[in-house]
Amino acid sequence: MKSRRLPPPLSLSKTLSTGISRSLQTAAKSLLEEQNAATAAVPPSRLPPSHLSSPPPPPFYSLSAAAADSHPISGAQLTKSGFSSVPLVRRHLLPLRPDSRSPDLARKVFDVIPHPDLVSWSALISNYVRGGLTREALLAFQKMQSLGIRSNEFTLPTVLKACSASSDFIAGTQIHAVAIVTGFESDAFVANTLIVMYARFGLLSDSRKLFDGIAGRNVVSWNAMLAGHVKNDRCEEAVGLFSEMAMSGIRPNEFGFSCVLNACTGSQDLRHGREVHGYLTRLGYDSDPFTANALVDMYAKLGNIEAAATVFKGIARPDIVSWNAIIAGCVLHGHDSWALKLFLDMRHSGMLPNVFTLSSILKACAGTGMLFLGQQIQGNLIKSGSDSDMFVGVGIVDMYAKCDHLGDARKAFDLIPEQDLISWNALISGCSHSGSDQEALSLFSKMRMEGLSFNRTTLSAVLKSIASLRATNVNKEVHALALKAGFLSDPHVANGLIDAYGKCNCIEEAAGIFREHPFGDVVAFTSIITAYSLSGQGEEAMKLFYEMLNRELKPDSFALSSLLNACASLSAYEQGKQIHVHVLKMGFMSDVFSGNALVNMYAKCGSIEDASLAFSEVPERGVVSWSAMIGGLAQHGHGKEALNLFHKMLDEGVAPNHITLTSVLSACNHAGLVDEAEQYFESMVELFGIERTHEHYACMVDLLGRAGRLNEAMELVDSMPFEANASVWGALLGASRVHRNIELGRKAAEMLFSLEPEKSGTHVLLANIYASAGMWDDVAKARRLMKDSSVKKEPGMSWMEVKDRVYTFIVGDRSHERTTEIYAKLEELGELMNKSGYVPMVEIDLHDVEQSEKEVLLSHHSEKLAVAFGLISTPAGAPIRVKKNLRVCKDCHTAFKFISKIVSREIIIRDINRFHHFRDGSCSCGDYW
Repeated sequence: MKSRRLPPPLSLSKTLSTGISRSLQTAAKSLLEEQNAATAAVPPSRLPPSHLSSPPPPPFYSLSAAAADSHPISGAQLTKSGFSSVPLVRRHLLPLRPDSRSPDLARKVFDVIPHPDLVSWSALISNYVRGGLTREALLAFQKMQSLGIRSNEFTLPTVLKACSASSDFIAGTQIHAVAIVTGFESDAFVANTLIVMYARFGLLSDSRKLFDGIAGRNVVSWNAMLAGHVKNDRCEEAVGLFSEMAMSGIRPNEFGFSCVLNACTGSQDLRHGREVHGYLTRLGYDSDPFTANALVDMYAKLGNIEAAATVFKGIARPDIVSWNAIIAGCVLHGHDSWALKLFLDMRHSGMLPNVFTLSSILKACAGTGMLFLGQQIQGNLIKSGSDSDMFVGVGIVDMYAKCDHLGDARKAFDLIPEQDLISWNALISGCSHSGSDQEALSLFSKMRMEGLSFNRTTLSAVLKSIASLRATNVNKEVHALALKAGFLSDPHVANGLIDAYGKCNCIEEAAGIFREHPFGDVVAFTSIITAYSLSGQGEEAMKLFYEMLNRELKPDSFALSSLLNACASLSAYEQGKQIHVHVLKMGFMSDVFSGNALVNMYAKCGSIEDASLAFSEVPERGVVSWSAMIGGLAQHGHGKEALNLFHKMLDEGVAPNHITLTSVLSACNHAGLVDEAEQYFESMVELFGIERTHEHYACMVDLLGRAGRLNEAMELVDSMPFEANASVWGALLGASRVHRNIELGRKAAEMLFSLEPEKSGTHVLLANIYASAGMWDDVAKARRLMKDSSVKKEPGMSWMEVKDRVYTFIVGDRSHERTTEIYAKLEELGELMNKSGYVPMVEIDLHDVEQSEKEVLLSHHSEKLAVAFGLISTPAGAPIRVKKNLRVCKDCHTAFKFISKIVSREIIIRDINRFHHFRDGSCSCGDYW
């Protein structure tokens, strides 16, 4: 059925002239002209989406309140003068005042009409809908239907709006049935309103069926579909719909552009957002303030703050929405200082902030640590009585929490009238951010006890605190909660669980979540790569990295930093260099995390020269950078260079931390600088305000012990302000082995048996002490004790990297594909060493076998196998880099000095304590290790 149109305003004016004075005719005509002019001037995009699907109100009830009030003749005056007795005039009186009093007035006028027709009923229903009395509108429509008055294409959209506004789906379907019966379902106005209604209830498939059934779809029809998809978070489909609309030849208007820009924001689709920006610019909509605001919001939320600022500057008169969009975007992406500058510009422009502005600015104060400014804003809010607003209250809580004023944050939280999930999240997230992890978990528990639910923001903050606390049991409980509530499908929660399990060293659980929920994003890969790296499974981390590249995912600086740490743990020098190339290609050389990781990787892979170059390229060297380089120099035996670098660090005004001082003491230890170490140790608190830790005491005990000052080492242990831990007693046991102090070694071993009963190294070192003194009965007792305690000796293992692969060796290993060549090389080297004066140190082998067998066992140690493999598989002259999980034995240390001279190669061995650089028959440690 074709849609019917009522007579135009001119015909109505002629009708009015027959029974009303000229002044009333002029007034009525003026009102109609003003309404028609206003309707023409205001584009559909200025109206809410539900209004866009309705036609322009018919002339007989479209008189606006503003127009009626602006004329000297009011509805009350018409009634008083007697003109209200004219039936046509009564119908016009119904909509004169669409404010809070309009429905009652309209009903009173309606009730005096003897036989109200369709126009009168439509006017009454329209007044009810405008006044928010949707239930009354539906009852009026029901009454109209019962009287046999047939609906038209103008009544149906109005009553359908009432169904949407009152969330009455059943009534909506009944009205839809009326539309079908009366033949108006295919009418564009009615169909558009039905599209909006079904979308309002989340039934987009029904909206699409109605949309497809409209013969002459116009821009309003497309806008209704776009708005429905955006409202239901089907943003990617909305972007596709917009493309379909453009291809069909329909020219989008401001509302359509606003919808698709919101869709691009929701789907994180910056590429399509830029394309839409270019399209609307070509059509001349870039000067429209509503479209410009949507552009600012999209660019700001998607992180392109520069583009958002450019669009913002192009707005002639930015309103509060414009300012809020750009400020909130800056805060969202960490540009807090920029946000504060914009806030000052806003105030200078004369624009007054609202609660949304102040909420963002309070977060910016938290991000910049400008607590004083935040407190000033809070004071002004209290004076104006706005401090109880929920948005502002949450901003105040967030500010205090992130500025480490948790007491004030809690007070602000308690002042919020209705503490909802958002306010709880602000407090929990603030505690997690400021490192008060136990408090964050306690608050989460209390929130649950009070019956509140949680969302992904809550779980993300809680999981961050769990990761910091390494709280494995709590992590499993939160995992169960997330599973039950259906949050494991959320990437933020799943990634948080992977990270937390990884930090708790539950690698299997972390890997399980990663594989079960393959979101394939950078965060997930970074979390699992970090987990493998922290657990010492560097090879698995590298495999995941290559899988990441195969998926064409661009790793971020955190992923690359974790990979560099994995290479460091493997001593995978070549693979570390390849990751370095990726860091260069992706522009992360200026990133402090990547720079520090490069320094650490090269230092731990045996190239202190490369580490020094990487250190020189770190743009802003902080305490972590300096500590990594100082520690690297210390491990490589460059004690004096490490101390010189420490003094340079102090000259540049960088304050050391406890890790720096541990590296400094370690440098003194490896270089045998006892006096210098004592000075640093004694002055730590006075000069740097750093309290001594177990690590500092362990360094001093080891240093004194190696220097033969065992009594002083023991006195230092006795003077410690806390109980000595395994690292301290382990240092003392090692010193006892070096200087063959049996009694002290026995005492240190007994303490270690109680502290670390599962560690085999204590039994082995004690047996070595007895063996060096010829106390074979005690050696047998030590070995028997180890057997009775069910402690298994940790096997010596060595690693060698060749052509992007890491090869592992154990003593006597014959599983390698080039075993024959490796052992042939060892035999060749053995003959050459014997000719040069090498004598195997069979006394260090504690196996109960013949001397000849001991010589064979010594020659097949894991590090010797790795070096032999390096000699046959790497180019002549290239350094050979080997890592060992235990301390390098004295025989291997001696052998490598001979081998380095025989083959004219540098051999770099990284054992559990330090690096040994063997060159031309000598070692960088000076036989002090």
